[in-house]
Amino acid sequence: MNKILLLQLPEVQSTPPPSSPTDNNKTTSEHTQSHTRGTTQDPSQPQSDPNPGPSAMTESPKTHVILLSCGSFNPITKGHIHMFEKAREYLHQSGRYIVIGGIISPVHDSYGKPGLVSSRHRLTMCQLAVQSSDWIRVDPWECYQDKWQTTCSVLEHHRDLMKRVTGCILSNIHSPSSTPVIGQLTQPQTQTTPVYQNHGNLNNKPTAIKLWGKISENLGKMCCVRPHMDHFTFVDENANLGTAVRYEEIELRILLLCGSDLLESFCIPGLWKDSDMEVIVGDFGIVVVPRDGADTERIMNHSAVLRKYKDNIIVVKDAGTHPMSVVSSTKSRLALQHGDGHVVDYLYQPVIDYILQTQLYIKASG
Repeated sequence: MNKILLLQLPEVQSTPPPSSPTDNNKTTSEHTQSHTRGTTQDPSQPQSDPNPGPSAMTESPKTHVILLSCGSFNPITKGHIHMFEKAREYLHQSGRYIVIGGIISPVHDSYGKPGLVSSRHRLTMCQLAVQSSDWIRVDPWECYQDKWQTTCSVLEHHRDLMKRVTGCILSNIHSPSSTPVIGQLTQPQTQTTPVYQNHGNLNNKPTAIKLWGKISENLGKMCCVRPHMDHFTFVDENANLGTAVRYEEIELRILLLCGSDLLESFCIPGLWKDSDMEVIVGDFGIVVVPRDGADTERIMNHSAVLRKYKDNIIVVKDAGTHPMSVVSSTKSRLALQHGDGHVVDYLYQPVIDYILQTQLYIKASG
């Protein structure tokens, strides 16, 4: 688990109507949900009852989360996107987390899996699948490396990238860094120009989502590449978010999002390096969306590392009974090969159209 010193972005505030002094409180940031009312106290009333409300007194800071999913995405299915949506919903409902973004990282071509189509096609299909999402992005870094990257390496890349692009210091939660934030302001910032100009309705969204949007915007828009382009733009790793009013220390975690099948693979002797498992589960953490009624408790009990870091594994309850939990890339490929009409239940229509246009999987054997 890591902490990041992250800039607090300025909010554009408007004066509430006189008749509704608390209306604006309903649309403020997800991680600043309690406010002290600015009413004038009646002198005739006792002065010993200035109660700001239980939420303001008891609410603890929430952990900001980026969900990262690695895999073949061969092809990407509705089940993959459902996994993101269910995980975000579950984490938000827990009251402990705010999911500020999701990242899809397709595997390198040299992974060696039979029937794996070119990353060029898989990146395009992934982009088509998330083109209407305002929080899930496709990242090409893993595909563009010289060779296959381990899941551990991908997580570490995105952790280091977040550190660089936000211009912040990342530290281990057990030994927080006392080093000042890079570029921290020493004088009050007088600029009043809204940070999020020319970004549609983003100003109406919670600060956490604004932050994710701002990161994406300032970094060449992580995954805004259009499907028909041959090249995916890299993130500018030397960029930062520029100046801001002030900085705030918040807890930011990059969590590996996976199905129970990947969790079960941790139990296969020799498949994963013990050192990598220690980093993935111990340092980062996992969010598991069970598939097809899998018994995650049994799976975790079969691995010493999973048992050791059980508290770092979040299992999304009741997800295994959802119809999307049985959707897989394998079923999708078979449906395409056999002309099965159920493929529309597995894949998004733009992805189906692209597959038919390029004749992917139609004559494949895997």
